[in-house]
Amino acid sequence: MATLNIKNMPDALYRKLQKRAKQQRRSLAQEVTQILAEAVEGRRTYSILELQGLGKEVWKGIDADEHVEAERKSWD
Repeated sequence: MATLNIKNMPDALYRKLQKRAKQQRRSLAQEVTQILAEAVEGRRTYSILELQGLGKEVWKGIDADEHVEAERKSWD
């Protein structure tokens, strides 16, 4: 695995990264790697169909496609 050294990082930025890593329960190196991966690869988007089972007790008896369509119409 490669190693990346960063020189001349502003102290304020370093402290913000440390704080963010702590909030995410990651090491500083893990957090920086995650940020860089998201910047380069982009965040994965999910289809509502891939989220089946997520909060299934809330969606019991509700057709997700119909619900989304009704929500979209309510924006007009």
